[in-house]
Order: sequence, then structure tokens, then C-alpha cells
Amino acid sequence: MKENSEDPIQVNDLCKYFETKAGKVAALDHISFSVQDGDFVGIVGKSGSGKSTLINMLAGIDKPSSGSVRIFGRKLEEMNENQLALIRGSDVGIVFQFFQLLPVLTVLENVLLPMDFLGRVPEKERMERAYEVLRMMDLQDHAGKLPSELSGGLQQKAAIARALANDPPVIIADEPTGNLDSAAAEKIFCLFEELSGKAKTIVMVTHDSELVRMAHRILTIRDGALTGDEVTARGRGETA
Repeated sequence: MKENSEDPIQVNDLCKYFETKAGKVAALDHISFSVQDGDFVGIVGKSGSGKSTLINMLAGIDKPSSGSVRIFGRKLEEMNENQLALIRGSDVGIVFQFFQLLPVLTVLENVLLPMDFLGRVPEKERMERAYEVLRMMDLQDHAGKLPSELSGGLQQKAAIARALANDPPVIIADEPTGNLDSAAAEKIFCLFEELSGKAKTIVMVTHDSELVRMAHRILTIRDGALTGDEVTARGRGETA
């Protein structure tokens, strides 16, 4: 649960190096930026530019070589795995490109799982909360189905519903439309835009240079460095 009024995400002089036979390679090179409440930020760049490495840092999945990632003022690199798991359960919802739904659980059970893990939602209220987020995604009629019974677009909606289960203020998504057709991808972008309008902070890696214009702000990563930080027409409040 967020503890203060600081920006949801603050990245300061972030570096990530990997050792290879050819020497040290910088996957992230002195990146700094912050994200405010309710922002919808798209991260773009060519394959291998460092986008997914950055998103893993924001989610606490990987640790930096130097620099800092703060979620509501707390440094992720100083936390142990149990503390990071709690952050991911309460403050940060993660949506993966390949959905990562548990195949033996129904859609409803997949959404209930993070609530059972964190224990923040009272047990008697969890079923109601699960159906609430499923209705947000128009998935209530699919609650009893296994992920394998759903299309890719519906599986991604189920993954978003799971990420929203504990009502986290921040959603981080790594190529959430990478395996979807254009129509399904546009619906996912519209869902994120709607969530941003409900004061959720969205940070999403995407390869889609057209749909990313639906975001409020676009960060461009090239060779591990932040080379662009653009406020879009939507971010400026322009509708046309």
C-alpha cells in the first residue's frame, strides 16, 4: 500500500550492465524519469534497445547495476524478494506479453489468486471483488472457463483483471498486445486509457508506433539510453 504522496515511479540514473565475451554491455545507460499519478506512458524502441530490461526494473523483477527505482518513494533495489512480492501484490500490477495465466485454474480462480496471496481484501469480499474486475473487462461470462478456452484477446483481458485484483495504483505492462491482432490490440489500449482516466498509472512497453499515440507520454529507448520523452496530443488534452 502506498505510504506517501511522492510520484508513483521515480527512476534516477539507472544503469544495467551485462558481462559478455566481448566485454561489459550496457542494457540501460543512465536513465532518469518520473511518472505521475494517472499518467499513461508508452515505452518504445527497437528490439534489443532495453525496453523489457527497463520494465523488469520497474516491476522489481531484476535489480540495477547502479542507480535507483522508487515506487512511491521506496527503493526497489534495497528490498528482499518477500518485500518485492508484497509491492507487486499491492502497489504494482504486472501484465505480461504471454499472459502468464495458470492453465489449470479458471479465469475466476486466476483473479482470486493474488487476493489470496496478499490477504488485503477480506476473504468474504474476494469473490465480489473478482467479479467486479471481471465485469470491468467484460469477462463475467467467461469466469468458469480455463485460459485455453479463451482467445488471445480474452486471455489478455483476464491477465489485466488479475493485475487489477488488489486495486494497485500502478499497472506495468510488457508488450501486452504483442500476440494480438490489430482489433484486439486496439481494445487493450482503450482499456488502459480508460484505467488511466480512473487514476491508475500505466506504464507499457509496446512495439505499436500507431496505437502508442493513445498514451499521454512516449518514452523512446535506444541502445539502452533514453533518447526521447514526448507528451502526446492526448497528454496535452487535445481530442482531435
